[in-house]
Amino acid sequence: MLVSEIGLKIKERRNTLGITQPDLVEMAGVSINTIYNIESGRGNPSVKVLNKIAEILGLELTLTVKKPEL
Repeated sequence: MLVSEIGLKIKERRNTLGITQPDLVEMAGVSINTIYNIESGRGNPSVKVLNKIAEILGLELTLTVKKPEL
């Protein structure tokens, strides 16, 4: 999954729960720029940050590793 797809899912879930970006910033202990960049598909958030945000929003962060097709 691309960062842009993850960001969209985070934004959709945050909106569904009625949580504002400033609220999420406070709960996750990150900057507003971090949340903005994640939701807009920019930046390169750490797994730690994504995991914290997912936990707050009731989402599950999973990792899939695939063997490349030859």
